[in-house]
Amino acid sequence: AEKIALVDVLSGAGFRRIECASFVSPKWVPQMATSAEVLAGITRVEGLRYPALTPNLKGLEGAIAAKADEVAIFGSASEGFSKANINTTIAESLERFGPVAEAARAVGLPVRGYVSCVVECPYDGAVAPAAVARVAGALLAMGCYEISLGDTIGRARPEAVAAMLEAVLSVVPADKLAGHFHDTGGRALENIEVALGYGVRV
Repeated sequence: AEKIALVDVLSGAGFRRIECASFVSPKWVPQMATSAEVLAGITRVEGLRYPALTPNLKGLEGAIAAKADEVAIFGSASEGFSKANINTTIAESLERFGPVAEAARAVGLPVRGYVSCVVECPYDGAVAPAAVARVAGALLAMGCYEISLGDTIGRARPEAVAAMLEAVLSVVPADKLAGHFHDTGGRALENIEVALGYGVRV
């Protein structure tokens, strides 16, 4: 009930998209076990999308049944984080996401892509810009309308963000990118300014 109330309050705040569900295994993420109930209980606002994270086809089936109107697939640019977060290698995760994106688009659902650890990884350290570009390019090829680049642990420095964006922009246009910068290291605003300078607007 609290989650539903929170989403309903946010729905009146003028957002265009509120990601409020995640169809991951309840065994691994028990706090997401109520995603279907949340999507069923919220008061939907016309013109506002309510996306759900869908790591695999089973998750997509759950999202479709719960009437999510957009789905998201989420990978990592670092092997260590990919293993820790979704228990697959990067290559395996991309193989898994392809059919999810295809099936979602077949029923008219927009697909958004996420790339975690685009600059630093808690397990692997610095992440190569080319690795980020490879994953982002793969998500674009799957039909993702937008790809969010996440500084997951908030350690990115502006010069590293610039190097990463230069690599990614060689394969994905700026109007299909979003920046997601955490402020753990106190540099989120600086990193946002760098992204704006490269044409990223989300």
